[in-house]
Amino acid sequence: MKKFAFIFPGQGSQSTGMGLDLYNNFDIAKDIYSKADDILDKKISKICFEGPDEILKQTINSQSAIVTTSIAAYETFKSVCPDIVPSYTLGHSLGEYCAMYTAEVMDLKTTLHAIQKRSELMDAATRTTSGTMAAILGSSIEIINSAISEASALGLVQIANYNDPTQIVITGELKAVQKACDIIKEKGAKKVVPLAVSGGFHSKLMNSASEGFKLFAKNLDLSDSIIPVITNIDAGITTKAEDFREKMPNQINSSVMWMQSIQKVVENGVNTFIEFGNGRILAGLNRKICPEIKTYNISDSASIETVKNELMIGV
Repeated sequence: MKKFAFIFPGQGSQSTGMGLDLYNNFDIAKDIYSKADDILDKKISKICFEGPDEILKQTINSQSAIVTTSIAAYETFKSVCPDIVPSYTLGHSLGEYCAMYTAEVMDLKTTLHAIQKRSELMDAATRTTSGTMAAILGSSIEIINSAISEASALGLVQIANYNDPTQIVITGELKAVQKACDIIKEKGAKKVVPLAVSGGFHSKLMNSASEGFKLFAKNLDLSDSIIPVITNIDAGITTKAEDFREKMPNQINSSVMWMQSIQKVVENGVNTFIEFGNGRILAGLNRKICPEIKTYNISDSASIETVKNELMIGV
């Protein structure tokens, strides 16, 4: 018997044209995009479908575009395969808001308003700080922590994402991140990749965004979840509305414990994951975290048909 977890990607998963196939083939997806356009008071559907890339990748657009597309994929899949129900739901950074939506912590309007505020605050924080990020591949956590400790003499640097056993992302002030990267390279890392981002996300450079979102979250209409959500900041099982209210601001300037979150749900019996949204980034991470598990992706009509045919038997 398969036990499912639904997962949602974060910023960086966007590409022009995403969601267009769903929009063209499913009324429910078209309705999600139409509602998102109204709620956000901008044509987020046009940005998703037509770009251009330089507009789509801007934080103030990419976050709401990714969330809208992932929710459209999820709602479409749910309409086609209503009997496939998750035991847990989780999302990578930004994707956590889709997980909360899936678990009915927030409705669509609240989710999109929250994302719009989050992206505005994070964008503002990048304008007052000089931050960057880099992905470290093929190095040990001990070497990375040692390099961070040494590079901290030049400024703020910390771990942003525990993505998989072979990939850690570091974040912080430009000179400190560059110094940490140099040290890690010298100590034999397989690869060090500077990321094309506008700031040092998931670091203390985002403290102003975190504090601003804390004030905003006080008035958010949240409910207890109907499905357990595994939250980024602690890889913990979360169900209470007030716990989400506390964790959401803290997620902005804290590390994403993605590898630990996937391991948590696997330990609790999940053997099949479904990733909703553009790309297959999380499926790729899952292969390295737990090679024995199966991850499907829902992003268009063809992928929905494939998953329907493979999973509806024996559910």
